[in-house]
Amino acid sequence: MAGVTGLTGVAGCLGGGGGGGSNAITYGVISPMTGPYGGLAVGQRNGAELAIRHVNENEDIDVEITGVYEDTEADPSTGRRKAQSVVEQDGASYLMGAISSSVALALNEFAAEEELIYNPGGAAVPITGSNCNEWVFRAETNTAQMAEAVSDYTAENLGTKVWFHIADYAYGESVMQRVERRMRDGHDIEVVGRSRSQLGSTNYNSYVSQIANSDAEVAVLGMTGGDLINFVKQAASQGLKESVNLMSPTMTFSVVRGALGEAAYGTYGGVRYLPTLETGDNQSFVEAYQSEYDSLPDNFARAAYMSIRMTARGIAEAGSTDPAEVKEVLPGLEMDTILGPNQFRDCDHQAMNPVWPGELVAPDGGSGPATVELGEMIAGADALPDCGELGCSL
Repeated sequence: MAGVTGLTGVAGCLGGGGGGGSNAITYGVISPMTGPYGGLAVGQRNGAELAIRHVNENEDIDVEITGVYEDTEADPSTGRRKAQSVVEQDGASYLMGAISSSVALALNEFAAEEELIYNPGGAAVPITGSNCNEWVFRAETNTAQMAEAVSDYTAENLGTKVWFHIADYAYGESVMQRVERRMRDGHDIEVVGRSRSQLGSTNYNSYVSQIANSDAEVAVLGMTGGDLINFVKQAASQGLKESVNLMSPTMTFSVVRGALGEAAYGTYGGVRYLPTLETGDNQSFVEAYQSEYDSLPDNFARAAYMSIRMTARGIAEAGSTDPAEVKEVLPGLEMDTILGPNQFRDCDHQAMNPVWPGELVAPDGGSGPATVELGEMIAGADALPDCGELGCSL
């Protein structure tokens, strides 16, 4: 079956957990289907659905997953309430979801309180850093890993006079802190300005003007989804790209490139995932996803699919569906994934994903969404700082 390699040969006698049977579990998938991340959440939900189907069809892993789906609305209190609902009303003992890091941090706490396994979809470092706990296992690539992908490249190719503009929440702050720290490690950079906009803002003209009137050579944008799309559109229309390089760790996301069109040409970003990658069993995943949804998977589909499939590998290894037993075997368990050999690191439960820098260029034919020219891959082991530096020790 396409997309399920890496789960073979690990069948076990399973028991415990919620879901209505000794080998049955319920996975609550809570994604921001409405709000500023609605365009990204579709892929996350699709990836989760496909992972659940592939695990259930795999004869070598004796577990039956039922998925239940809710909308966090990109709001921490709503996300927690929806998580409570899938646990109390649907019997979920495993959770995956959130894209907003603020929501993910709220769900971190909820998972520890309820003693269930949670796979976050947010990227801020504290999720598996200073706010880590033993119940949280993240397959999404975090901002420290992305800082490793883009920081040297930015300082060496785009400029050393830097303006940071971020969306004013956990993810934006994490981007600014990690990229600045990493750029200062080995490079003589000057931060010529910082600015913050409210999450979900639509008018960025004043910020674009500030950057244009500064000495900035490069603007590092700690934002994603609609925020990033609106900012770059307005920056392009005001001619900012002619004098300042624009770099965002999420610039290469397919939904961003699709919405920006020509406005993305000549910008730069980090790469967590592309469907063209020849890593692991990615091409089998892409084929199965495209067959099911008539579209190519994005990073959020990849992260959701990896989250559930990697956790299922832990269930098989433990021989139990009880989250308390699964969390004991998942840390450091080596397995095959979309991104190649991988594991949730022992000391913080962060997946050791490879990363890349990328330049967005006009596609062949000269029109339509930008394509991504990959820079040199940074291996998973090299992209993650020590756990102590990130604030976690499990």
